[in-house]
Amino acid sequence: MTRQELYDRIRQSSKDEVILEEMIRLGFWPDGEDAPVPAADAIRGRGEAMRELTELQRQNATLADPERALKEMHKRRKAEAMARRQETKRRNAEARQSRAFAWYDRRKRDVLYLGEDVSRGLHTRTTTTPLRDGLPPLADAKALADAMGVPLGELRFLAFNRKVASVNHYQRFTIPKKSGGERLISAPMPRLKRAQYWVLDNILARVPLHDAAHGFAAQRSILTNARNHVGRDVVINLDLKDFFPTLTYARVKGLFEALGYAEAVAIPLALLCTEPMVDEVALDGERHFVADGPRLLPQGAPTSPAITNLICRRLDRRLVGLARTLGFVYSRYADDLTFSGSGEAVRKIGTLLKAVHGIVAAEGFTVHPDKTRVMRRSSRQEVTGLTVNEAVAVPRDLLRRYRAVLQQVERHGPAGKHFGPGKDVIRSLLGFGHFAVMVDPESGAPLLQRALRVAAQYAPALSARRP
Repeated sequence: MTRQELYDRIRQSSKDEVILEEMIRLGFWPDGEDAPVPAADAIRGRGEAMRELTELQRQNATLADPERALKEMHKRRKAEAMARRQETKRRNAEARQSRAFAWYDRRKRDVLYLGEDVSRGLHTRTTTTPLRDGLPPLADAKALADAMGVPLGELRFLAFNRKVASVNHYQRFTIPKKSGGERLISAPMPRLKRAQYWVLDNILARVPLHDAAHGFAAQRSILTNARNHVGRDVVINLDLKDFFPTLTYARVKGLFEALGYAEAVAIPLALLCTEPMVDEVALDGERHFVADGPRLLPQGAPTSPAITNLICRRLDRRLVGLARTLGFVYSRYADDLTFSGSGEAVRKIGTLLKAVHGIVAAEGFTVHPDKTRVMRRSSRQEVTGLTVNEAVAVPRDLLRRYRAVLQQVERHGPAGKHFGPGKDVIRSLLGFGHFAVMVDPESGAPLLQRALRVAAQYAPALSARRP
């Protein structure tokens, strides 16, 4: 112990107390002998009395001098404030650390944030809507990730709503439209595609569709759609404008909630199935993808067709009811709406079209103003690319073009020949041959046999794939 430390101890207590403590510490009373307790108590009592007396003298001197008393009061208050401030800082630091640890721990078990504008509701794990029969019960995002067989972190990565990102979950390209122009296709990358297929197989595919829906459904096709309208006096085709972009994230989330899932599950499901349009920007040699607008249903994701059918169930119900009331038959293939009727129904075409526009608008869609066709029996009636005047058939002009190209390839080979939008004429001929057999097996079989012989001659690998 230094001399200064000794002086400090004496100043804090008293000289006698320090001497007593040192005598006891140094063992002036051997083990087994009583220490001088009465003397020690007296020394400590005297020291305590002296300290109280000193404090009272100091207070008396302070009160005798108002300026000094004010300074002492300010000094004391400042010291108390500093002590409180330090204690508050300590408590806040402990609280921040505790929250950080709790957040880190919850991130392992839950998804707490999935980006701007979409995270509200992630903590809502209850719903008043009963879960539809046959769907897997999912309480939260962790249960969803476990059911998918992926880590929670991967689900968070795939579903996160980024305004600006250095990664992109979709590969985008365009294909030509039949009516002209180009159609944007957004094909998901492998990890997201696997997650979307899980959603499709385990949720969307287990919900029954309306009978009027014929697109993107098992055992239904353009052929089953066209059969509803064979031999009618009038066939009416309408097209929904910007069908896929009309289906926003909010509508997709609402679909999953209507199926019985709470927001804690509906939000990541909807994020997995939607994407915003993005602009690709290069900055400092790195690519960045900047969101340009709200999240929409991508055309190219495996979940998108099933989602469109499920969202359109109420639209289909209302249009079926309208058609029956006016004497028409209704069916839908994707965004193509078809009505047909005979007899008295022909007089109600105007009433039908006006009502259809109202129902479509009420359901959040828009009828394309340039794609409404009214086809009477005296002209060629087409439904999803097939004629339906007397029977479902491939249009004659299309068959004539096909036979002409097929004959040219048989005589002169495939070089320089084209049929349809495909670049490989052999593949196009085989594909159309199978299509003709599907529509009319009797007339299509000879065409397919000719296409197979051509493929065997010029593309043996393709002919070997014959089912």
